[in-house]
Amino acid sequence: SRGANGRRGGKQRQGAGVARAANRTATEMETGRKAKRLDRAAADEMLKEAKAFIFDCDGVIWLGDKLIEGIPETIDALRKAGKKLVFVTNNSTKSREGYLKKFQSLGLDISAEEIYSSSYAAAAYLKRRNFPTDGSKKVYVVGEVGITEELALAGIPYIGGVDHANAKIELGKGVYMEHDPDVSAVVVGFDRNINYYKLQYATLCIRENPGCEFIATNRDAVTHLTDAQEWAGNGSMVGAVAGSSGQEPTVVGKPTTFMLDNIAESFQLKKSEIWMVGDRLDTDIMFGQNGGTKTMLVLSGVTREETLLSEENKVQPDLYTSKLPDLLPALLG
Repeated sequence: SRGANGRRGGKQRQGAGVARAANRTATEMETGRKAKRLDRAAADEMLKEAKAFIFDCDGVIWLGDKLIEGIPETIDALRKAGKKLVFVTNNSTKSREGYLKKFQSLGLDISAEEIYSSSYAAAAYLKRRNFPTDGSKKVYVVGEVGITEELALAGIPYIGGVDHANAKIELGKGVYMEHDPDVSAVVVGFDRNINYYKLQYATLCIRENPGCEFIATNRDAVTHLTDAQEWAGNGSMVGAVAGSSGQEPTVVGKPTTFMLDNIAESFQLKKSEIWMVGDRLDTDIMFGQNGGTKTMLVLSGVTREETLLSEENKVQPDLYTSKLPDLLPALLG
C-alpha cells in the first residue's frame, strides 16, 4: 500500500504488477466485466450479505503515519452492525503486538487477534506444518523483529534475524562457511539489514539440509519506506535467495490464499461471507479473488481510477470507491 506523495511511481508499478498478475492467475479471476462504483444500493447489499471485512492497512486505514479521515467512525459503525473485522498486512517487520501499538497510537480500538501480518502468517504456517518446538529443528530467519517475535510466541526455535544484522564473512583462500544442520526451514521477510552473510547462510541451509523448506512472507517488488519514492521490497530479497538456492519459496502473504484460509478457519467464516477491501489490485484484490471472497478497491492508496478502468487492467474488483468511509451513509442509515 502507499502513502500520498509518491503515488505517481506507485501508479507505474501498479500497472506493471497488474499485467503480470493477470497473466499469472487468469483462470482464478473473474474477467470480462468492469468494477461497479459503490452507490447506496450496492453498499446496502454489501452490508446485508457480509459477516466479515478484511482490510489492508496502509492506503485503506492510514497513509504512512496519518489516519484516513472518517476511519474511526467507520470501524465503530461496522462493529455496531455486528461485522467481524480483520486487518491484514504483507509487512513482516512488526509482529501483531507491534502493529497493535501503531493502531493504538492512531487512536483505534483494535485487538491483537484482529491483526494478521505476514510475520504471523509465517509462524502460523509452520505451526500448521507441525514444526517441532522441542529444539530438534530450527528456523533460519532473514528478516526483522516481527518474524522472530512471532516465532518465539509460537514456541518455534530460530536463529539469525536481527542477531545476524551485522554479521560479515571475511573471504579468502579456502574459506568455508559453517551452517547449522538442524535448520529445517528458512523464512525470508523484508530486511533492512540484509547482508551477504545472511544470503549465504540461507542458501546453504536450503541447498544442503535435507528437506529444508524455503518460506517467503511475500514477494512484493517494492515497499514504501518514505513518501518520496518507492524502495526495493521483499521480492528482491526472496529473489536473491531463490536465485542462489535454485528453489522457489512457499509464499504465505498476499496474494496467495494461506492467510485468507487461515482467517476463515480461525473465525469460522465462509468465504462467501467475507469482503476484502484494499488499495492494490495485484495484491489485495487478487488476494480476495484467489481466496473466493467479494472485493472492493479503495482509491485512497496506490491505485488510480484511470488504472482500474484502463483496457490493460484485467483485475476487476466487485466494487470500488474513493475511500472506506464512503460506507458510512449506509451504515448510519
